Amino acid sequence: MIRGAHVVLYSTDAEADRAFFRDVLDYPFVDAGHDWLIFALPPAELAVHPAEANGRHELFLMCDDLEEFRARMSAHGVICSDLRTERWGSITELTLPGGGALGVYAPTHASPLDST
Repeated sequence: MIRGAHVVLYSTDAEADRAFFRDVLDYPFVDAGHDWLIFALPPAELAVHPAEANGRHELFLMCDDLEEFRARMSAHGVICSDLRTERWGSITELTLPGGGALGVYAPTHASPLDST
């Protein structure tokens, strides 16, 4: 029935952020017309957390080695925050060219992706 998910990031510099996903993260994409790039994402997982109000959503990219990831981003001039440890994994935030932040983490929890 459901065959995928479509994630939308809003940016004050969408063109620069599209170039980042295309050129730095090397995500496969299609051009939907007029340089409107739509990217394929890696496999994903979904967690539903309790909240006091509806409507808040977050996006984190996942990787196995944050130190290697941060070194690769640094080589591209991408700023990443210091690593911090949460009970569910280690995390850094990178600054997109458009100025937005995006979390990247190495999970310590079990993942349904490990069984696929």
